Amino acid sequence: MRLPARFLPLTALTAASALLTGCFSGSPQATGGGDGKRIRVAMMQPPRSGLSPLSDDAFKLSRWSTAETLVKLDAEGDALPALATDWRQSGRSWTFSIRRGVTFHDGTKLDAEAVVRSLTRAATASPKPRILDGVELTARAADTDTVTVTTAEQDPLVPQRLSSPQLSILAARAYRGKTVNPLGAGTGPFELTEVDGTSSASLDRYDGYWGKKAEAPGIDVTFVPDGTARAAALRSGEADIVEAVPVSQAALLDEDLITEVPMPRTNTLYLNTSEGPFEDPALRAAAREAIDAASLVKGVYEGRADIAEGLLGPALPWAAELRGPVRRAKAGRPNGETITIGTFTDRAELPEVAAALQQQLQKAGFTVKLDVREYANIESDALAGAFDAFILSRATVLDSGDPAAYLYSDFASDGSFNIAQLADRSVDAALRAAGATATGDARRAAVVAAEAAVLGTDAAVPMLHERVIQGDAAGVVGAAHDPRERELVTADTYVK
Repeated sequence: MRLPARFLPLTALTAASALLTGCFSGSPQATGGGDGKRIRVAMMQPPRSGLSPLSDDAFKLSRWSTAETLVKLDAEGDALPALATDWRQSGRSWTFSIRRGVTFHDGTKLDAEAVVRSLTRAATASPKPRILDGVELTARAADTDTVTVTTAEQDPLVPQRLSSPQLSILAARAYRGKTVNPLGAGTGPFELTEVDGTSSASLDRYDGYWGKKAEAPGIDVTFVPDGTARAAALRSGEADIVEAVPVSQAALLDEDLITEVPMPRTNTLYLNTSEGPFEDPALRAAAREAIDAASLVKGVYEGRADIAEGLLGPALPWAAELRGPVRRAKAGRPNGETITIGTFTDRAELPEVAAALQQQLQKAGFTVKLDVREYANIESDALAGAFDAFILSRATVLDSGDPAAYLYSDFASDGSFNIAQLADRSVDAALRAAGATATGDARRAAVVAAEAAVLGTDAAVPMLHERVIQGDAAGVVGAAHDPRERELVTADTYVK
């Protein structure tokens, strides 16, 4: 049975009701063509960049099955055909055969020219999509149905890179302005038809889809950053699928409505290595030793997480098998140094983690201030090095299915997501070596060696590995539970 609403604190109910009023009221539940209801989805984070696929918003487009890529990944991270049917490598170049009979949502045809346009826009963007960090990539049309992708250096991961939602292939209309607009420009089973800023989005089934016709007539998305409100939407029946139910709310929901998915996601404390107290390796080591991850797992996550042994967690079991001892600096003794820790409210547990870390670090001898905001309002400051430390819940294989891309993005001197401001030659060398190694056992060993190089600097302190909790209403059939957060509503998803 569902738990009655009285089990929620009154303040939580009031906040949830205020946030939910009007959120889903405009989402019609009428059947589409007599064959099912529209799917109402409550998403955690609003768009950050107007749903541009060159940003993290690309994963929303992927989770709604509206934008597609040349390649997709199987459960093991191996490349499978999508908009490309096959490919072959010759040195630094890869040749892809483009699937025939595919149209964009505006009716125009998918061809080699369209693929080149999308890949070139991504490769020349500033900043580049994370998946292209450290990669110089060019694309040209060999003929109408064939594209050759060339990299400056031989890259064994080109097919996996091209599976990233940030390299989605869109129609020409998406590139008419300075920003990329995916409205009506994808190739997936659902067409993005309307976007209301950071409030909502609507998608309709695209009957001209090249693959299986979608079961549902459409999707109505509402962005609900407040975790209590998202859980309340599932409880009240106002949402069919709810993304990222907070741990604190999971116990208040019928267990049949939630699915716990182990995630390749690490909750990490990034330490600013370029200025401030943590420029000193001894104080970084002191912070590392002060952190009690077990108490965070038990107290904040109620046991629904795993204590981190490294940056790569149990979703990648080979990492633990290859990992060895890490050489680190000796911890110094804090002397009341003032540090500011930043984090964001979009993931409900992070402010609680910040409060717990504040106590742990103050006990160790630091003076700790907190700066907690919505992610959209804090990301630029974090990337600019405005904090002494930053708590981030970070997906480690989100982009390519391979953790080398994440490690490069976050810890290379020229990485686009280098919150720790790390510039270490030995780390850079280890990251380059991992990126250049062919897929398989040798690459996995090189990745773990790069992880060890990063951990040896104490630029990042991995605390725990999360498990995402997804809510699906009783009538939902076929919702995806994807550890990589690339799929949510697919052609097979519908509401009874």
